[in-house]
Amino acid sequence: MKTTVLVVHPNIKQSRVNAALAKGAADVAGVKVRYLYDLYPDGKIDATAEQAVLEKADRIVLQFPMYWYSSPALLKQWLDDVLAYGWAYGDKQALKGKELMLAVTTGGGEEFYQKDGLAGHTVAEFLVAYETIASYLGMNYGKMFVTGNCLNISDDEIAAQVPRYQAVLSA
Repeated sequence: MKTTVLVVHPNIKQSRVNAALAKGAADVAGVKVRYLYDLYPDGKIDATAEQAVLEKADRIVLQFPMYWYSSPALLKQWLDDVLAYGWAYGDKQALKGKELMLAVTTGGGEEFYQKDGLAGHTVAEFLVAYETIASYLGMNYGKMFVTGNCLNISDDEIAAQVPRYQAVLSA
């Protein structure tokens, strides 16, 4: 399976968790990792180039830190520019049958993202728009890969999470 991982972190060089996960993903056969903030530091996305990349993939992974219960701004811009009418939906459905997966990091731990937790909702509930997007485009929505408690996560816990992510990407 050909997988494209789009890492959308505004400061990947200072990230401990997303950087480690992305590096681990790059070591998986059939996985191509792209860093959107490095490719488009000015926020001007080359939609045609992105569409060409997506057409070659069987699975598209959006990897990002959850900011204010959503994604970094560049991911929203990417969605708006790349998933255009006439290509992603409408007359053509270029992504139909492909898999969409999220790999998300959160500052708070799992207990924070529960109905009875401080956030009052699960990570999946906050990010349900991505499941809806996948459905609208005729994509299969894969199981979300969540790494929580990133504000306090130890180096050993990060090191243990990387092979779990690699196993998911290898499946």
